[in-house]
Amino acid sequence: MAMTFEQVIEMIRQFPDEQQEMLVDLIRGWRTETRRREIARDARESLAAFRSGQFEPQSAQAVITELRQSLEDQE
Repeated sequence: MAMTFEQVIEMIRQFPDEQQEMLVDLIRGWRTETRRREIARDARESLAAFRSGQFEPQSAQAVITELRQSLEDQE
């Protein structure tokens, strides 16, 4: 029988502090690894797009200027 999210939370609240901390560390590790895989996938896709000619090379200064402009536009 599957537990609801609320049931899981209530069960975790009953864990001793040490076990709750261990669970927090495990979840952080899982999230970090998931994010690393996402970043790696995005990097591979971007590199493939660049190599296929979808992007043109730009100088670092041009990229920095564009990023600064986009930040200013958001404000």
